Amino acid sequence: MRHFRLAFLLAAVIATPLSARTGALIEERSIPELQAAMVQGKASSETITRAYLARIAAMDRAGPTLRAVIAVNPDALAQARASDARRKAGKPLGPLDGIPILIKDNIETLDPIATTAGSLALKDNITHRDAPVVAELRKAGAVILGKTNLSEWANIRSSSSMSGWSAVGGLVRNPYALDRSSCGSSSGSGAAIAASFAAAALGTETDGSVVCPASMNGLAGLKPTVGLVSRTHVVPISHSQDTPGPMARGVRDVAILFSAMVAADPADATTSDAGRYVHDYAGSLSADGLRGVRIAVLRPDMPEALKAKYEAELRVLEKAGAVLVEAKQPKLDGIGQAEGDVLHTELKADLDAYLASTPASVKTRTLDQVIAFNEANKATEMPFFAQETFLIAARTRGLADAEYLGARARSRRLAGAEGIDAILKTAGATIIVAPTYGLPWLSDTVSGDGFDGPSASQLPAISGYPHLTVPMGLVKGLPVGMSFIATAYGDQAVLNAGYAYEQASQARVAPTYRPIADVGPGLDGVR
Repeated sequence: MRHFRLAFLLAAVIATPLSARTGALIEERSIPELQAAMVQGKASSETITRAYLARIAAMDRAGPTLRAVIAVNPDALAQARASDARRKAGKPLGPLDGIPILIKDNIETLDPIATTAGSLALKDNITHRDAPVVAELRKAGAVILGKTNLSEWANIRSSSSMSGWSAVGGLVRNPYALDRSSCGSSSGSGAAIAASFAAAALGTETDGSVVCPASMNGLAGLKPTVGLVSRTHVVPISHSQDTPGPMARGVRDVAILFSAMVAADPADATTSDAGRYVHDYAGSLSADGLRGVRIAVLRPDMPEALKAKYEAELRVLEKAGAVLVEAKQPKLDGIGQAEGDVLHTELKADLDAYLASTPASVKTRTLDQVIAFNEANKATEMPFFAQETFLIAARTRGLADAEYLGARARSRRLAGAEGIDAILKTAGATIIVAPTYGLPWLSDTVSGDGFDGPSASQLPAISGYPHLTVPMGLVKGLPVGMSFIATAYGDQAVLNAGYAYEQASQARVAPTYRPIADVGPGLDGVR
């Protein structure tokens, strides 16, 4: 554990005291605002980076104690100075040059910090290699500020897990109410960006792990079309569903980050067509992006307070020019079981392959060895929940198994052709909207996650289609999000629609770090 303790010590040494001035420089500031400050000479990348480091030092292991960051990067200031030198020489690399970005700690970076996936089994996993998605951000000039906490093993170890907890990082706390979940698995990325610990962050999603923490931390978050962003050197769950995704306080920032992430990677065959989709996703964003757009509206069961908020925000879509069409989700019997069969099988195959590629300092080289490690270290690795999903995955029969292949084909057909595609075709629409999730639940060490209310993540996750969540504001003081979903490679379409909604609604509210959520009576299933 020396690597992240050293990183926090270094942050304390280099950070300047948090002040009103540094807070004004970075708090709630967008990427274009930070760039403008650097272009105008009001700030440098180094002063911005120092301000973020000071804020992390003051609020992550002190103050509200969010535990959103596992490690800060000891090379961050050197990267910032290099950016300042490029700008001084008149050779900036683009809109991300000099902008501090946080990376979820299941994505490798070449910096001298480990990639742990939150597990002590990977505490020595210092690979000194960039995941290609990080390499693309680095080429664009982004400052890699550090690594964010996450639900351990990206929330796949147990079906009774507590989102946001890892043995390495502890429990991430929601900046809107510290007793509430930040959701998982990109919980640290969600809480950190809500708290202005960086301009934006990378998360990863298999099913909900970008859009849920984005929704529950008042952020915009994009789960891209699978195949646009490389997964190489990312601790895996499923090659069918995994993808990194950008998270930020606004849609434009998400689009700027995403524009630098899209790239083909020879080591990830899924991205073979990604080069066709490399362009500036922020360039076409417009407040008029909803005018004349037909939107299929889903109304799943939800608590009354959330329903009232959602209905009010649908009126915002209409006022912005959208044509709303009532839609119903088709009955998709067996989709959950099929998805589970796919994830279990691919988890074993993909994780075994990843662990075999780690440095010799990592002693857990297979899923079976991780299971044994957890059993031998129960006090630290399993104080709240066990590893029953790992045990199921360990018994699977490989990627050539007929039952797995059948489940994979069935799940993709149900989610895609008979799910999202059918909804859009029936409605004559290009976008689906729905509430992203319910409200953040209490963090509960006994019972685990208290999922209650709707979830929009499953169909786009299984089909590999794009899914954007945008803040709808607060319900009883807690953040909720609206989902924009399209068919494959409709990433620009959901960003356009989400941005226009964001501009019309102005719904996002900054966090206030309340100790507990005062939701009061009458919120179904919450409290």
